[in-house]
Amino acid sequence: MSRAAPDRDALVATARESIVRGSKSFALASRLFDPPTRERAWLLYSWCRRCDDLIDGQDHGHEMTRVADPLAQVAMVERLTDAALAGEVTGDAAFDALGVVAAETAMPPRFAHDLVAGFRLDAEDWRPRGEDDLFQYCYHVAGAVGCMMAAVMGVPPGDDDTLDRACDLGLAFQLANIARDVAEDDRAGRCYLPMEWLAEMDIPPGQHMKPPFRDRLVVLVRRLTDRAAQHEASARIGAARLPRRSRWAVLAAAGIYGDIAREVARRGAHAWDHRVSTGKAGKLGHVMGAWLAASRPITDVPRAASLWTRPR
Repeated sequence: MSRAAPDRDALVATARESIVRGSKSFALASRLFDPPTRERAWLLYSWCRRCDDLIDGQDHGHEMTRVADPLAQVAMVERLTDAALAGEVTGDAAFDALGVVAAETAMPPRFAHDLVAGFRLDAEDWRPRGEDDLFQYCYHVAGAVGCMMAAVMGVPPGDDDTLDRACDLGLAFQLANIARDVAEDDRAGRCYLPMEWLAEMDIPPGQHMKPPFRDRLVVLVRRLTDRAAQHEASARIGAARLPRRSRWAVLAAAGIYGDIAREVARRGAHAWDHRVSTGKAGKLGHVMGAWLAASRPITDVPRAASLWTRPR
């Protein structure tokens, strides 16, 4: 028996609850969109959050637990994602939310597939060997989401330069996350610092959080935050091409997450004593600053050839 089509309003309500529980920063930035874009952003977030939770054994991004067979979870996510993109009703609100977004926008299915491929990398306990591997990973788990959000905001599939800059924002976010969460990832048995970087600094595998190597770790993490700043700057230029409300939301999110990378760099060796976050006052400051920035013209310069570029 085929399932009845889900009620869109109910999906939106569930998605709104998901983003409020999963990310205060994204929840705040999403409120700046116009209502149709806001709802689609919530729906897309709920699918991303659900996939991550299923594979990592989390509850809205919190309290990670060991999953007995993460690859089986990835296979389930792939199956439900394919069904949702094909317009089928899955019976899972988050995957049905993806189906709604896909039906209402010109979002290329490959971006959803690319994100799920990133989840598979984590499930396989993948580690980056070189810098290109690091950026490939960041694309799969965050840059592809930036491209999907661009589609939600009306960027057409053929506008590769704007999609590249949307990807840049996702890359900047993920690089900031990696820089902030080095200690947390280490406790979970993960490391996203390229092995070639660690070898360059003569840091033995698995020892980067040990006190004797802290100063060398700071050098590598500042490399991450510098890269994040470069991609953030590129993304800000792309944001100028969006409708004003979308531009406002993107610039606010860029500022909030950019602050995380900047604060990690500022703290140096003490960056992991306490988890870095942007406080409520800081977030509101970025919202106000983004409102002003969204009304000012931005010089549209070519994207820097030195920046890592998503696969075509």
